Amino acid sequence: MLNKILISFVILLLFFSANADELKLNPEHPGEYTVVKGDTLWDISARFLKQPWRWLEIWGVNPQIKNPHLIYPGDVVSLSFKDGKPVLNLERAGQVTVGRNVKLSPTIRSSENIDAIPAIPIDAIQQFLMWPIILEEDEMDDWPYVVSSYDGHLIAAENNIIYIRGLPDDSGTKEYSIYRKGQAYKNVKKDKDEEDEVLGYEAIYIGQAVMQRKGDPASAVVTSVDREVLVGDRLVPNTDGDMSIEFLPGPTKTKVEGSILSVLTGISQLGGVAQIGQYQVVVLNIGENNGIEPGNVLGIFQNNFKVKDSIGINKPEALEKEDAKRIKFEREDANLFDRELSKLVNTIRGAIIKFDKKFPTFANRKVSSEAITLPEEHVGVMMVFRTFKKISYALVMETSGPVHIFDAVRSL
Repeated sequence: MLNKILISFVILLLFFSANADELKLNPEHPGEYTVVKGDTLWDISARFLKQPWRWLEIWGVNPQIKNPHLIYPGDVVSLSFKDGKPVLNLERAGQVTVGRNVKLSPTIRSSENIDAIPAIPIDAIQQFLMWPIILEEDEMDDWPYVVSSYDGHLIAAENNIIYIRGLPDDSGTKEYSIYRKGQAYKNVKKDKDEEDEVLGYEAIYIGQAVMQRKGDPASAVVTSVDREVLVGDRLVPNTDGDMSIEFLPGPTKTKVEGSILSVLTGISQLGGVAQIGQYQVVVLNIGENNGIEPGNVLGIFQNNFKVKDSIGINKPEALEKEDAKRIKFEREDANLFDRELSKLVNTIRGAIIKFDKKFPTFANRKVSSEAITLPEEHVGVMMVFRTFKKISYALVMETSGPVHIFDAVRSL
């Protein structure tokens, strides 16, 4: 899987000259860049291109490229121009690559796939490729479940014995993952008379267990936990295969639009997030049913962001109208005493208004505010790396402004 990702990124780095009219260079691109440990191919691409995810377009117009080379710390990527078109050159010991021409000389490199820099920060998504999952409402109902712990407590921790019911008699699986049904992810309807659409349920990862003895109930030992094991938690057998998902970053095949539902941290949901940052994993309300695939790149657009306007609603003309109102006594037109009292009261009132205007601290008692929705703004880029029917996980790759839950996402 990693090889395919690396190949896709290297193609971008080596062969974007054929489509320079459409692809824009980063105006601050360096003449050359020396790759260091910790780099990703996305980062290196972004040094030279304004849209580093568009390498699939370059791959498409260079079908003759069959064996791109991996990039390693110490390699030098440089920019040059040939016939007015930009070309990226890659140099390293024993090899020089220029545009589409590759010259090879004998060289030995051990563990090349391990040493090569990754396409994106794999550590940021690895745990989300393995553990968190999205379920249908009743999907967990038939899974084996924890009925008790060794000492009868409702809670179990690492190295505790737990008892399981519902395991198939012929099951040869020894290692299991433990999950708990979590919250429902919903599409909130604007019309209050309509029920919110349930997109799926979060499966909260609890920990790992190894079977000790078959039977009903069977027994198992909890080998690791992310949180305490409870009676009623469900088990699913571990698979021996690679849990990672292969993806080639690029645009969606059709126009897609959705929004951010939630943010994930570690292997559980993160609540109360004021702002989402680079390399955080988010949950989207679009998935396979919408045509979303792993590797799709989406733009993030600040949506429905509100601020308070206390100026327009308290502008001078509005205040002047308020100032013009005077206190009128019921017998003012006929009674001299009422007329003189009215003058005195309104003089005092006018003095107070002038005082409030001169010293805003006091005037603030009367200031009102109005909620204003700001226009939509492009604030970042994310890449989908895992999909379900109606939901997907994406990694925030770039931000140019504040990103929040419920911000819009759509095809670029």
